[in-house]
Amino acid sequence: RTLHLGNGAIQSAMRISRPWDLELAYTRAMMAYLLFHDSPDRVWMIGLGGGSLAKFIRKFRPQTQITAVEIDERIIAAARAHFELPPDDESLQVVHGDGAAYVAGHPASTDVILLDGFDHGNQVEALATEAFYTACRSALRPQGVLVVNLWGSDRQFTEYFERLLRAFDGEVCWLSVMGKTNIVVFAFAEPGAREKLTARMPLLSQFTQHYGLDFDRFARELQWPVT
Repeated sequence: RTLHLGNGAIQSAMRISRPWDLELAYTRAMMAYLLFHDSPDRVWMIGLGGGSLAKFIRKFRPQTQITAVEIDERIIAAARAHFELPPDDESLQVVHGDGAAYVAGHPASTDVILLDGFDHGNQVEALATEAFYTACRSALRPQGVLVVNLWGSDRQFTEYFERLLRAFDGEVCWLSVMGKTNIVVFAFAEPGAREKLTARMPLLSQFTQHYGLDFDRFARELQWPVT
């Protein structure tokens, strides 16, 4: 089952027999934040889609508190009616609101932000400004990670990426997905991401076994800025 927003681009997908699985490659890549922060207490999603990431985290790490902020009530309704997103409870809260405003209003409040902000196949500009990326950094707790899904073919991709570099003082890395169809960028509130990755390398097989994702490949394929 797939979710579309006004065009043929797939915004979310769900296998009906396994509604918690991550069917789209870019959503699996976004979970590579666990390479850098493997036990977050709080995760925010800016952009809900069909709720794939929320369902996955809820199943495999139920102790994490998830807040998903979505501006379009129709998407929230579709996720609940057609994509088996559960009702709000102690581990999940869905907020109908503006993601940019929510981030700006909650400094130092979350460990991970999963940003997947598209409208009719295009990046939502309000969720791709340097000011917004800076607000995301301020919203992260120490050691926090911002994860951004970008279209590799977007004409403004280079500008969005450079905004992220400036907002996070160059503390970023990224994964190319499906031949650069998607570029998933990881931006870090503090320096030291490479050292964290090195320290977690012995644990990757455990991560893979628990989550069913190829963390060894994620670690191999991560790209870093040239310094």
